[in-house]
Amino acid sequence: MELLDGLRSTGAVRAFTDQPVDPSTVYDLLETARFAPNGGNRQGWRVVVVEDSTLRAQLRDLYLGPWYEYLSMGAAGLTAFAPITNRPAEAAAIAEAPALAAALQAGPGGFAEHLDTAPVLLMLVADLRCLATTDRDLDRYTMVGGGSIYPFAWSLLLAARAHGLGGVLTTMLARVEADVRPLIGMEDHHAIAGLIALGYPEHQPTKLRRQPVEAFATIDRLDGQPFTKVSPTS
Repeated sequence: MELLDGLRSTGAVRAFTDQPVDPSTVYDLLETARFAPNGGNRQGWRVVVVEDSTLRAQLRDLYLGPWYEYLSMGAAGLTAFAPITNRPAEAAAIAEAPALAAALQAGPGGFAEHLDTAPVLLMLVADLRCLATTDRDLDRYTMVGGGSIYPFAWSLLLAARAHGLGGVLTTMLARVEADVRPLIGMEDHHAIAGLIALGYPEHQPTKLRRQPVEAFATIDRLDGQPFTKVSPTS
């Protein structure tokens, strides 16, 4: 697979076949992803390969609460857990989550309800001592620290694609981090960055829909002219 093709066609995969993934393949994915860029080359990530069936079920059960809240907020027209949002509307939407959960759990369920059956589950944990979080003391939501962790996750997903696998990074378990901590032995300096599920996809997406460059890139200022493609000068 060509790199540019992979960058343009690696989408989120949440439905997997029953084919197991060899542990040696998982090791190879981690071996490749470790070269991801990160601040100071401190490699502040830790990965827990979740194999125990009881632990998998516990993580699934913890995952479902935030997931139904997420769906309820989306149904109310909100961006779930957005740092800037209508908090009363968010609270009202979350109050509807139990009813939504009951309706969904009465059916066959989807990715969330069957999270424990994903062929590969990788808990991605950040070591907060290793992150040069330059926006740490600003009076707003912090963003920068993830720049030293999430390139690793993306490299892992690209490597998975090259091996014929698919996967998704999900951050729902951060919502219940206090409950996850004792299950996987997290210490005070650890934080959940996400959970990565991998497997052989039932369907590999190849045509992704994204906004054009002109929708998000501008010249000199956020309210500047859209940055457009021009013919190269000779």
